[in-house]
Amino acid sequence: MFRSFFDPMPRVVAHRGDSAHFPENTLPAFESAYTMGVDVIETDVHLSKDGVIVVWHDPTLERNTDGSGRIEDHTLEELKSYDAGYTFTPDGGKSFPFRGTGVQLCTLEEALVACPAQRFNVDLKSRDPRIVDEFIALLNRLQAKKRVVGASFHRSNLALLRKKEPRIQTSITTIEVLPLLFAQKLGILSKKKQPQPTVFQVPVAQWGIHVITDRFIETMHSRGAIIQVWTINEESEIRRLFEMGVDSVMTDKPELAIKVARELGIRK
Repeated sequence: MFRSFFDPMPRVVAHRGDSAHFPENTLPAFESAYTMGVDVIETDVHLSKDGVIVVWHDPTLERNTDGSGRIEDHTLEELKSYDAGYTFTPDGGKSFPFRGTGVQLCTLEEALVACPAQRFNVDLKSRDPRIVDEFIALLNRLQAKKRVVGASFHRSNLALLRKKEPRIQTSITTIEVLPLLFAQKLGILSKKKQPQPTVFQVPVAQWGIHVITDRFIETMHSRGAIIQVWTINEESEIRRLFEMGVDSVMTDKPELAIKVARELGIRK
């Protein structure tokens, strides 16, 4: 197992599971990534109408199922009735190998139970503050706090999670990244090590700002930060980022990232 979420340091984060070969954010995608031996599975969750934490990225059903409407307007039973493999195609629409095969939306509990020794990075998509309470209760019930990081683009979710259960590790959201990034760019950010690691989950560049630079990595690592970069699918770019010293790469091609990390000697 592992001593904490970041011990040993995760290198390869499978974006929505093995989403290159299976419908994203479904149990088959998670189980494939788990069997492959990825370090972390990244996923997204919403709160169903009846208060269950359901794995899904979009707020609506249309892109990946034969259903329609908002996730949060459906009960779990209703969500389970839709075909979560309906639109997956490996060949640009020539075939749909999972359509009608029984692939369903799953709950976060089902995912954690199906992959019992797997670390998960969970993005709380819902704005409903109840999702935080349900998230904490679930991790406590499954004794999974050490293998889950909570993430969210909603700062209110993270603030509530940190207040109610500080033992659950969280990443920082965009509004928290920006002041640190600007201070680093201006050379006024202290390199003093922080008591708790700051977990960055960032792209290489955004809004015309080059985030991942040698100086950024050096400064943030001196502060004890963890740097995870998304979503990287080209072998040359995965290699470049690892060689620069980023801690983890989030990718739709986890097999490729595992190969690169092994070749560089940063992953057994």
